[in-house]
Parts: sequence; C-alpha cells; structure tokens
Amino acid sequence: MNARLKSCAAILFVAGLTACSNFPLPPVSEQGKVLRQPEAEYRLVRPGDTLYSIAWESGRDFQDVARWNHISPPYLIQPGQRLRLFPPAGVEKTSRPEPRYPVGSESQKKTPPDKPETATPTRRAPVAAAGQLSWIWPTRGDLLERYSANGPNKGIDIAGKNGQPILAAEAGQVVYHGGGLRGYGQLIIIKHNADFLSAYAHCDKIYVKEGNVIKRGQKIADMGSSGTDRAKLHFEVRYRGAPVDPQDYLPRK
Repeated sequence: MNARLKSCAAILFVAGLTACSNFPLPPVSEQGKVLRQPEAEYRLVRPGDTLYSIAWESGRDFQDVARWNHISPPYLIQPGQRLRLFPPAGVEKTSRPEPRYPVGSESQKKTPPDKPETATPTRRAPVAAAGQLSWIWPTRGDLLERYSANGPNKGIDIAGKNGQPILAAEAGQVVYHGGGLRGYGQLIIIKHNADFLSAYAHCDKIYVKEGNVIKRGQKIADMGSSGTDRAKLHFEVRYRGAPVDPQDYLPRK
C-alpha cells in the first residue's frame, strides 16, 4: 500500500510541475534595470547618470534639459537630484533657432524639419549643420538592420565579432559610458558639437572615459554582445535630441 501511495504522489507531483510550466513566466528586467518612463515629468538622477544620458534616454536636447533645470556647463548632476524633462509653463521647448535648409537642397525638397510630437521625434538634420562634420563608419561589417523613422530601431546595427574594434565616427568628447540605459548594454555617447551626439551600444571592453576628448577614427571600445543576443554594434546619431538616420552622414559603401 505504501508503495502505491508513493507512486500516486510522484505522479501528482509531476503533473503539478507540468501544469505550472503552462503559466507564463514573469517578465524579466533586462540586466536588473527597470525601464523609466520617458514621458515622466521629472527624472530622479541615479548613480552613473549624466545629463547627456538622461536627455538621450528621454529623447530631449541636452541643452533644453540643462536650461529647464538651471544647470550650467559642464552640466554636473548628483544622484538623488530631480530633473525636469518638460519645459516649465510659459517656456519654449528650445530657444535655439533651427538652421535653415539651403535653397533647393534635397532635405528641403523631401523632408522639411518636422515639429516634434513625441518625446523621441525623428527628423533630418539640415545639410548646413551636418556638413560641419566628417563622419566615418564606426566599424566594419554588414548591416543587420537599418534605421526606421517610424519603427523601433533609431539607429543601425552592424554585424561583427567579439573584440572587433569600434571607432569614433567623428571627433568629440565622451559624455557618457556605462550600462544604465536599458536595451543598450555597455554604451558610449560622444558629443561632437552643440547639435550632434553619437552612441555606440553593446560594447565589450571600453577604452575611453567620460570627459576624454577623442579624434575621429580613434578606437574607443571592442565590439561585444552586452545587452543583446549576438556580437554587433548598434550605432545612433542624434540631432538636437532627435534620432536621425546615420546613413545620411556616413560615407557610402
């Protein structure tokens, strides 16, 4: 009798495990970090944040965020500080005039600048502004995914191997590196001028620090798979906080 009872108990135990496996698993927070809402009115600064990383994650122009919070260069912030992500009442979103498109330019004909409607608007930067910089490809490899203005990919994904060099696409200053932005893994953000930033995601080893002034073509990291499922580089360009298509500025292959 004892043997039969043990057998029944074992069957019930296995059946219970099978039934439990049919229930959906709870969502997993990537790298243990909770996604913060970009539309929140305020953002609490965490260790490792910079004003640039907060502006990047929220789709804002870093100069707007600094102005709304009365923060002057070099834009130092402290953990626990509360930052406003929307303009105060009666204050415009940006006080900087939009550069004009050259008459007859392709940008003027095809895609005039859009008025942003969301926290992460997309636009094409004026030719005159883009022409101030001379971009190079940040690494070698085939394109895995292109930029999608109305889709989830706000940059390009380039295939490669672990340890493959990642280069600065243009000269500038490192304004963030770390793993605090969900979905990017180990990330580097470079400020090129008052208008343009670029980002290099899923890095492995990083060779630069925040504040470093770097040259175009300088090795800044090794390619890795941090925050993703394969070795690749996710590369983004932002113009005044808005994502733009990197291939509009990179040399044609």
